[in-house]
Amino acid sequence: MRFPTTPLAPKLPNWNLGIKDSTNRKWWDSWEACSRYHQMKKAGAQLTDPTLVHSILKACSSLPVRHGKSIHASLLKQGFDSLTSTGNSIMDFYMKTGALDSALFVFDSMRSRDSVSWNIMIHGHLSRGASHKGLWWFRQARVIAFEPNVSTLVLAIHACRSLGAMEEGLKMHGYIIRSGFLDIPSVQNSLLSMYADTDMERAEELFDEMCERDVISWSVMIGGYVQTGEAQMALQLFLEMASNASIELDGITMVSVLKACANTGDISMGRSVHGVVICRGLDYDLFVGNSIIDMYSKCDDHESAFKAFNEMPCRNTVSWNSIISGLVRTEKHSEALSLFYSMGKAGFRADEVTLVNLLQSWFNHCGKPDEAIALFQEMNQGQEKPNGVTILSLLEAFSVSADLKRSKWAHGIAIRRGLAAEVAVGTAILDMYAKCGEIGLSRKAFDQIPEKNIVSWGAMIAACGMNGLACDALALLTEMKLHGLKPNAVTTLSVLSACSHGGLVEEGLSFFENMVQDHGVEPGLEHYSCMVDMLGRAGKLNSAMNLIEKMPERMRDGAGLWGALLSACRSSGNSRLGAGAASRVLELEPQSSAGYFLASSMYAASGLWADAARMRWLVKVRGVRVVAGYSLVHVEDKAWRFVAGDESHPRAGEIWGVVEQLHDCMKIAERNESDCS
Repeated sequence: MRFPTTPLAPKLPNWNLGIKDSTNRKWWDSWEACSRYHQMKKAGAQLTDPTLVHSILKACSSLPVRHGKSIHASLLKQGFDSLTSTGNSIMDFYMKTGALDSALFVFDSMRSRDSVSWNIMIHGHLSRGASHKGLWWFRQARVIAFEPNVSTLVLAIHACRSLGAMEEGLKMHGYIIRSGFLDIPSVQNSLLSMYADTDMERAEELFDEMCERDVISWSVMIGGYVQTGEAQMALQLFLEMASNASIELDGITMVSVLKACANTGDISMGRSVHGVVICRGLDYDLFVGNSIIDMYSKCDDHESAFKAFNEMPCRNTVSWNSIISGLVRTEKHSEALSLFYSMGKAGFRADEVTLVNLLQSWFNHCGKPDEAIALFQEMNQGQEKPNGVTILSLLEAFSVSADLKRSKWAHGIAIRRGLAAEVAVGTAILDMYAKCGEIGLSRKAFDQIPEKNIVSWGAMIAACGMNGLACDALALLTEMKLHGLKPNAVTTLSVLSACSHGGLVEEGLSFFENMVQDHGVEPGLEHYSCMVDMLGRAGKLNSAMNLIEKMPERMRDGAGLWGALLSACRSSGNSRLGAGAASRVLELEPQSSAGYFLASSMYAASGLWADAARMRWLVKVRGVRVVAGYSLVHVEDKAWRFVAGDESHPRAGEIWGVVEQLHDCMKIAERNESDCS
């Protein structure tokens, strides 16, 4: 590479002055400084001022590394390498250009080293992400009692934080106290950030000890509370911070506070924070704007979310995803899909988060698997490659639709992406097949998971239970224990559910009574509800009621518990006991339509028509939203959603004819069972 030429100085001593002049300018040019040095060498002159070495090498750090190496060789010939300051400059050059091995060679070759030498090695490794190596160098430097600079200390604390090395971080904190660096704000804030990630009690102690707190200190604490699930504490601290006139709020603080509002569902506080954002002019910050949309969406104020979205000066994919996910979460699926189409028209490309949201809307709720598959395939062919999260969402969607053909297609995608053997994905695959009724494929998928965990074993037990294989579920429990895994609350619930659906009442009762002794699992509300359901299915209503009376009083307010009893009363025609259960269900879940219609059905089966009509009247009076059940039927490889009485499909007559035949078969089976008994 040829350097641009500059007029030659008339006298050789002026070369050093020329180089010094070029590096002292406010807007000096790297090429000019290096050019002057090379011209000086070409003219046979020598560098006489060693203080210029650092400036020349600094200029070379933005050029190809060979220029710096050339200067390094010249300095060696002149004997400048014997100077510690020169060695430091050469080492710093190599560190900044990423030539760590060359920097280490220079360090090892130095006749004498000072604190600057050690700081360069430590800072160089830490700033390039070599956290383990950087901390090793820091420990070595402490042995020779070096004096770290502030930026090195900050990077060392950050390394402890990123590695989660709390013990190392505590030692670092002690060293900082002994060395007299604790009063420096940037060091304090770095320690605060480290503690806020893992130990909020220590963070609180340090925060309380700080004489001066800047906006970073407050933001770190607020963010720490949000991260550890203490959103209310975060909001209280924000109010204290906002009352301090000397602290100017920034975008980072507002993002954390808005997240706290979203987590608590405090829409009133959220609106106040939004007002502060506007007054401070922070609404032009894209991250803040996205956080405002997310807050309103999670507080179910979609009108405000849309207004904030429309007022944003600029948007990105996160902006669209935030508002789409809010609609999906509140089951406004048609609106979410409409917004997705608008997103495409606006020129924004869907990403992983978009796809996950749409998958939830299209198998799970809208009966549009073809559209979801098309989007998935488009994404798979483009730059965005599906990861484990996307595959899990796809598998979950197919498990809801219970479509075997598409389930196998999704399984194939997972295999091709090399994700099928991962425990989370493998577990989702076996669950998907179980919901399709293919227990054999579930077991095959289960056997192909190389490292099974308690979740995968529990899923396989649940798969057997939901497919009526209660004995197989109990056998799996024994097999799981032989592999050294101990059942947890979820596993035991799956076992009880299997016994309930399989009619193994005695086995279920025995398992329930020995849960604490054998497995160390205290029964929760779900376990009691499952037992009530099991006893109710077996017609043992008095036993179910006795179990409820023996329950801890704090658990008796579970709607699922009384709902299970109400369902059993409807099946057995016991409207006397069912009336009490219905009363508790409606008291606990007044806005759920299921309890009203279950009670109405029970009264109707007992001929209590006035009570049945009263239940339906209450639905209207209380404004309860009625969610119709539906079936997803695949006709000629296309999914159709049917509700009771739906005749929109062109072949509805044929479909309902098949349904009638199934009903007739069920009636014949019931008569045969009755005759046999």
